[in-house]
Formats: sequence, C-alpha cells, structure tokens
Amino acid sequence: MLLSVENLACRRGGRDVFAGVSFALAAGEALTVTGPNGSGKSSLLRLIAGLLLPADGRVALEGGDSELTLAEQAHYLGHQDALKPALTVRENASFWSRYLGPAGIAPEAALTLTGLAEVADLPVAYLSAGQRRRLSLARLAAVKRPIWLLDEPASALDSSGQARLSEMMREHLTQGGLILAAAHGGIGLERSKELRLGELQ
Repeated sequence: MLLSVENLACRRGGRDVFAGVSFALAAGEALTVTGPNGSGKSSLLRLIAGLLLPADGRVALEGGDSELTLAEQAHYLGHQDALKPALTVRENASFWSRYLGPAGIAPEAALTLTGLAEVADLPVAYLSAGQRRRLSLARLAAVKRPIWLLDEPASALDSSGQARLSEMMREHLTQGGLILAAAHGGIGLERSKELRLGELQ
C-alpha cells in the first residue's frame, strides 16, 4: 500500500495556507507533520481525509481496497472527539464496531486496551478530557482501517495514555498500517519521517 501526495495546495478563506506539498508513505511507515500554528497541519490531514477540497495537486492510494474510497479506508482523529455524550463509554465503542466496520478487536477489548474498562458504563458526558481522548483512540482499535490520520493524538493524555498510544501506533505499523500525524513535537515513535510546513502565507 502506498499513499502519495503530489504538489498539494490548500486555500482557506481566500488565503493560501500551503502549496507544493509532496510525499509518499508506504505500508508500515509513519510521517509526522510539524510546523507553527496556522501552517496547515490540520488542513493537510483534512484534505487527505476528504473533508476539504485541495486548491491544487492530488492525493492517491495504491494497493488499498479498490471498492472503497481513501476516506473509507482511513481513521481521522481530529481536535474534537467524535463521541455521543449521552451514551455510555461501552455504547460509543459498540456503535463504532457496528456501523463503521470492518471490525478490529472487540469493543470491550478496545476499552481495556485504552484503560477505560472500569468506566465502561459511565456516560461520556462525565469523562475527563483525557478519558474522552482515550475513548477516541479506542475507535482505532475497534474498527480496522489501514490509514490513521491523527491530529495532535496525544492531546490531553497523561503519561500512561501516551504510552498506550505509542504502543497502539507501533502495533498498527507492524501490521502494515500507515500513520500520518500532525504534532508540535514527537509522537512517541522511534522511527518516523518528518514533514515541516512553513508559516502561513
């Protein structure tokens, strides 16, 4: 599997955010996107996820499922956690497994992996910011998709949560997955390519 980006450009609100961005990411590889605030890190992930249209350039996936779009083969983990506050932790995890498929590990196992088994019956509205982030990470394990697009994935996580995230990412890469992560610093992986975006134009 190969994710390739060629001469990608982003324009938001009539202003050029970035242009000429190119890279290739193969199975088992990770790329960390760094740069100052406003340089387009989040926008780049959203373009690849299909949530924004590029001003120029192209994004292509080779070797994936030919019957699915790139977006359908990717997890996008943004700043806002995609959670239903009125549902319990377990109900959120079960929802993802039923409707987002194909299934990865069982929802209960995903909650155990992310350290949330003890609060599985608690409504999400009562979770701390770190617990909500852990629950979002559980989706990565509960629903198997080869491409992970992670925007500041360690945000709000304590040291234990960061260690769990690093373990999950290493396992995903070992299984042939791809990771593209936007971060101000490292993402806890020993070997990760880096792409630095410049200042907002």
